[in-house]
Amino acid sequence: MGRILDNWRVLACGVVAVMGLSAGLPAAWAETVTDLAGRKVDIPASVHRIILGEGRLVYALAPLEKQHLFDRIVGWQGEFRGADTQSYDQYVATFPQAARVALIGKTTADTVSPERVLDLHPDLAILTVSGHGPGAASELVAQLESAHVPVVFVDFRADPLHDTVASMQILGRVLHREQEAADYLSFYQSHLKYVTDRVASLPEAQRPRVFIEMLAAMRESCCHTAGKGNMGAFITAAGGQNIAAPLLPGYIGDIDLEKVISADPDIYIADGTKGPKASGPGLRMGAEVTPEVARASLRRVTDRPGISSLRAVTTGHDYGIWHSFYDSPYNILAVEVMAKWFHPDLFADLDPDATQKELYDRFLPVRQEGTFWINAHP
Repeated sequence: MGRILDNWRVLACGVVAVMGLSAGLPAAWAETVTDLAGRKVDIPASVHRIILGEGRLVYALAPLEKQHLFDRIVGWQGEFRGADTQSYDQYVATFPQAARVALIGKTTADTVSPERVLDLHPDLAILTVSGHGPGAASELVAQLESAHVPVVFVDFRADPLHDTVASMQILGRVLHREQEAADYLSFYQSHLKYVTDRVASLPEAQRPRVFIEMLAAMRESCCHTAGKGNMGAFITAAGGQNIAAPLLPGYIGDIDLEKVISADPDIYIADGTKGPKASGPGLRMGAEVTPEVARASLRRVTDRPGISSLRAVTTGHDYGIWHSFYDSPYNILAVEVMAKWFHPDLFADLDPDATQKELYDRFLPVRQEGTFWINAHP
């Protein structure tokens, strides 16, 4: 009889424990991570419902989640479908459930609704240190933490070649995809080292002076560009001198067209994400864009007053590249492409197309068809 009573006590304790969990007590924690905002965050042993502070974070999750990419995403901000519509369409074609992911905001942090996020009952929120989404001091973070929902910050924008590694390691841990993260970073770091090792001994005189116009021709005034970070970091890693680096206090900003003309760079790069059916000025680049459409749009960009007279353009050293490399762990492709443009003899054996194929074949569940870099003069 005593044994029967003991068994009933064990069963009752189990029921009470289950009821306690369902009543909203904190979940079991697997480990503590330090995110890119310097915050120590307790991560649940099991993650089922994820909120993305920026929709384009799917680029970072894709190599980790692969065919399960949208199994756990329940909410995201809408800038992905707005800023890179054709990429969004290709993801939806592969993952129809992506079209049903709840929108928590439009394209800026002030449009994100904390109430909407909490209604989705997330058990993890992934936000970015810099960019379109809510920051560490936002009301959203305060409300999520009050609800015992862990919030993790990563970043691919400000210091991309350093933070891509740290961010993918963090994501691997919080998503419990450590091996997938290690595999991706082995690919990433080996390709990056191949470029940086080869340009390391180049004297400054052999490093071309480069200007990149981000979202080229889409603003009334020129020129939106990168400084000591972001796309500027790709220029440096590829063996170039970014003429905007000493002119900007931050990693992204605007400089006057007159300063670009005065600097007269050796190489001009435009970036953009407009699709083939988009209206208005800007570079057609990315998914669904053919090389012919991309090249024609690049020539319209470089035909503008001031830009057309740059030595880089008149000598045929003008190029176009996909804008979304600026906020993506696929930025290694941008580094390789730039290295090939800057130092064609030094990197005669480098094949960015093969690297892109390896990226698709080994890591990504969506093989994006389109044009992601182009020469103005084939």
